[in-house]
Amino acid sequence: MKTEFEIKDKSKATDGIKIAPFRKHIRKTSPHKHNSYFEIIYLTRGEGSHTIDTREYEIKTPIIFTIRKEQVHFWDIKTEPEGFVLIIKKSFIENCLDKDIKRLISDLSFHTCLFPQDNSAIDIYQILLKEHSKNNIFKQPIVDGLLKALLAKLLESAVHNLSSVGNNSIFQSYIDLLNQENKLTNKVNHFAGILNTTPQNLNAICRKETGQSASEILSEHIVNEAKRLLLYTDLTVSEISTKLDFKDNSHFSKYFKRHVEKTPIEFRKENS
Repeated sequence: MKTEFEIKDKSKATDGIKIAPFRKHIRKTSPHKHNSYFEIIYLTRGEGSHTIDTREYEIKTPIIFTIRKEQVHFWDIKTEPEGFVLIIKKSFIENCLDKDIKRLISDLSFHTCLFPQDNSAIDIYQILLKEHSKNNIFKQPIVDGLLKALLAKLLESAVHNLSSVGNNSIFQSYIDLLNQENKLTNKVNHFAGILNTTPQNLNAICRKETGQSASEILSEHIVNEAKRLLLYTDLTVSEISTKLDFKDNSHFSKYFKRHVEKTPIEFRKENS
């Protein structure tokens, strides 16, 4: 019985970031998560699809995908792909002293799929790959500078205006808490307490950053996680209800239907 997501880790034995060409042999993969890092994939060639959580994206190159650690994704690529992968570990983000890099990563994480106007980011990537492989005393500031340039170039593709989304440290800490494994609970005051603030202040911060209340953001995370568990595990609705901290199966089913307009069982049947 499948009760957990498959976890893949391509960052082993690396420092805070990993830069590499996209592997040409990748075609079909099973649904999986990446437990401790943020992944950016830039494809310049390839056809097929990429499913992230419950949404399937057609691959129309050039295309950029970002995958947060809580998301489940899998590939179905029909032709030989070409591009690059940038993996940014949680430890790198935590230890990074450059606030602009943190802001760019945070802003980029809000855009699952982007379509660049050209492939000029590839030039920056090639230089970054070369510099990252070196071992000298000047490596880190050069890598940080190139990484900042690459992230900014990728974010340039965003449809919306570049904003300050995610700049508030309390807001970002709230999002990080929601993304932690086995920590999701349907209580805003629980998270406000951990963040040493009031539910009212957390709510005001969330509205300023995203236009959504803290409760609405929490609901999105709960519903998305419920969808992942329904689609990619064999857990029963009752087991999912318990895992997501609902008092009973009925409460969870009503909550899910209110947000999705389908019961958990209906959602699972329609998408199986």
